[in-house]
Amino acid sequence: MNISEATAKRIIELCKDKNISVNKLSSLSGLTQSTVDSIINGKSKNPQLKTILKICYGVEIPLYEFFKSPVFQNIDIDI
Repeated sequence: MNISEATAKRIIELCKDKNISVNKLSSLSGLTQSTVDSIINGKSKNPQLKTILKICYGVEIPLYEFFKSPVFQNIDIDI
């Protein structure tokens, strides 16, 4: 799994944990639904940290908790 796939998986995981839709997450985060959809669907290969921070704000978690998930263990890094 690469970092963009892990990020998408984590966002879906957070939506399930908070019992909210992706649309609701977009609204809570102050992002457009197309922005969140592009991350989840893999169209956005490198989402900005600022975008992830807004998602964290929307689900009321600190940034470090976003990356604390096991989905970020053993990811493939393309350098």
